[in-house]
Amino acid sequence: MVVVIVEYRIDRRSGVPAFQQIVQQTKQALRLGVLVPGDRLPTAKEVAETSTVNPNTTLKAYRELEREGLVEPRPGQGTFVRRTLGRPETGTDSPLYAELVAWVSKAAGAGLELEDVAALVASALEKQYTAGNVPVTGFMTTGPAGATTTRSTGE
Repeated sequence: MVVVIVEYRIDRRSGVPAFQQIVQQTKQALRLGVLVPGDRLPTAKEVAETSTVNPNTTLKAYRELEREGLVEPRPGQGTFVRRTLGRPETGTDSPLYAELVAWVSKAAGAGLELEDVAALVASALEKQYTAGNVPVTGFMTTGPAGATTTRSTGE
């Protein structure tokens, strides 16, 4: 059994309920490969101690994740990850992640603050993923010696 230390950061000013923030942060960890099938989530008591939320808030979040088929409770043992949301290209060891980290570093070096970067990213995401846009059917990867390869998904 693997216990992954997940620290939930609850932003009480965001307007998003704490249980929903726990759900979102767990899904993000699943997408990034931080959490994988078989990992045990922290107990409601552990989350309450580190995030200052009521244990029932965590239990509500875990029930939501269970309804979505992402986790499963095991009586007397804890709550375990059933499946991941991650794909190879979304992991923190992917070339896309490295490019994003480099871009964020460049933005910070240009004097942009966190909120500026978040606004730019949100705007780019909205532009790319709005209903009127044609989906991207290929992706770029960086191969050996920095060579760039484009692969089509055949759509």
